[in-house]
Amino acid sequence: MTPYESGTDTDTDTDAEERGARRRRAARYVVPVTVMGVAAATIGLVPALADSGDPDLPDITAQQLVEKIAASDTQQLSGTVKISTDLGLPDLGGLESGLLSGATPSGGSGGADDGSAADPTTKLTELASGTHTLRVAADGPDRQKVSLLQDAAEYSLIHDGKDVWGYDSKSGEVYHSTADTTDAAGPDGRAEEVPATPGDLAEEALKAVDDTTSVTVDGTAQVAGRDAYRLVIEPKQKGSTVGSISVAVDAKTGVPLKFTLSPAGGGSAVVDAGFTQVSFAKPAASTFDFTPPKGAKVTEGDEIDKGAGTDKGTETDKGTASGKAEKGEVGKDLDGLKVIGEGWNAVATFDTGAEGGLPTGAAGGDLGGFLDSLGDQVKGKFGTGTVFSTRLVNALLTDDGTVYVGAVTKDALVKAADAAQ
Repeated sequence: MTPYESGTDTDTDTDAEERGARRRRAARYVVPVTVMGVAAATIGLVPALADSGDPDLPDITAQQLVEKIAASDTQQLSGTVKISTDLGLPDLGGLESGLLSGATPSGGSGGADDGSAADPTTKLTELASGTHTLRVAADGPDRQKVSLLQDAAEYSLIHDGKDVWGYDSKSGEVYHSTADTTDAAGPDGRAEEVPATPGDLAEEALKAVDDTTSVTVDGTAQVAGRDAYRLVIEPKQKGSTVGSISVAVDAKTGVPLKFTLSPAGGGSAVVDAGFTQVSFAKPAASTFDFTPPKGAKVTEGDEIDKGAGTDKGTETDKGTASGKAEKGEVGKDLDGLKVIGEGWNAVATFDTGAEGGLPTGAAGGDLGGFLDSLGDQVKGKFGTGTVFSTRLVNALLTDDGTVYVGAVTKDALVKAADAAQ
């Protein structure tokens, strides 16, 4: 097993720039899932796939394998991805999913005042818990489709040229927007993406490769009938809740086929997503065709983004649309966000502006008692506060309304808060 060391003496600025360019190009083409205004939260997943056999492949170093991923120019593929989520969140009786959807500008159930049930910012939060099956397809940077299969229903998100369509077959609602809207597009004019495939997740993990990271090749595997190398990414620092990340990389194409994130605390994986079937043939053009069904309610995303106070939208026959959506105040002060530490131990902090913090303890009444049951009371140089934990991310909310959050242990979080004083 050969570690991949970044910043070696043989590296040059030009080499680093070229590798970065190749990585960005690979990330662009490895099944990008286009969505409008989706902020990708950390997703935890339990194991979904079992490897079958250890194929005999030529030796490869970790650096060569990372470069193989970055240099991959695969633009067409289709397949099925199994994804399961286990962040270790408490059972809140449905409140958990409501909070996730409510945190988005257009979160709601699809009523006249809640945006659209087909809005991806609401629908794709379902990936944050449970086990799901996705069908994915890509034909270059301008045509992608991901379908979330449900009991007797299906949600599809289609990007075809400038159009982005979301269709929820259960409610019969349709969401429409364009890929070049200001809020949705990234610096290069393309819409933001949500990590929903092994390639998306691996691309995010590779951003963490620096001097605080160990990267090795740990044998081979076979995933979805394809021979693959196993790339392992591990933090060198103590205090991270991440134990290791394993990426099964297709030996022929360099496309990540399976992604597994294991917690430092042991037990089942926090993240595991992988193809159960994959083809690198060009998908049929009809895969990306979409016309709103007759009578469907169609909600225009640009009206939601503007936070229109009156009902607007389009109509398809008798169906009406509402573009009304109230943008929340959550995160309005995130311009002041700061980062403490580096690498895997980095902690983000910001001031919520909420004096007195959460209503915890006896003074908080019934709500205080409920919140106390979800978190741990801590003290330090920063004062007092409450730590809310998942299997991957911990968050400290101090009594003066300051938040510290990161993929670090509770003790590391408290130390970071003390260091900020």
